[in-house]
Amino acid sequence: MKQPYAEIARRMKDMRDIAGIPRDRMAAELKIGEEQYGRYEDGLEDIPVSVLMAAAPLLGVDVTALISGEEPRMKLYSLVRKGQGLEVERRREYRYHDLTYNFAGRKADAFIVNVKPSREEPSEEPHTYSHSGQEFNYMISGRMKVVVSGHELVLEEGDSIYFDSGKEHGMVALGDEIATFLAVIIKA
Repeated sequence: MKQPYAEIARRMKDMRDIAGIPRDRMAAELKIGEEQYGRYEDGLEDIPVSVLMAAAPLLGVDVTALISGEEPRMKLYSLVRKGQGLEVERRREYRYHDLTYNFAGRKADAFIVNVKPSREEPSEEPHTYSHSGQEFNYMISGRMKVVVSGHELVLEEGDSIYFDSGKEHGMVALGDEIATFLAVIIKA
């Protein structure tokens, strides 16, 4: 199930209104400019997963509610079969499959992430983000440049990295192949 970003933006705006949080305060809480936040909430730009993850607790919901419109229900276990999961497309080059979306009260989020090769030069810096917690990435296939707080690393199949996701970080696929990795985000 893929969620268009305009639907996600509408849900975020509706939930913010219900919570009684003014737009300028929400932007300040998320540490982004009010104009940029407005572009996200008005559906003019795709909302980064890091912003959704930071917004969810402010709105008193699970990030799954922002992405899918439904709260997680499972409490004992949640099974996601091969090729399944909540599909979230973030910008052209990133596609996430949320593997933990239906487990209520989870302490971590796990995604299979596919990063399309960039049309830009591989030496170009990827767009970076930050979010609270820590993150573990395990390369399944392809090659990818990872930048964490200005440090550039190249990951290949079987490599992994664990880092403080509160630091600016970003990824870009190298070569002509899609880079696929498992991302586990441990909540703060």
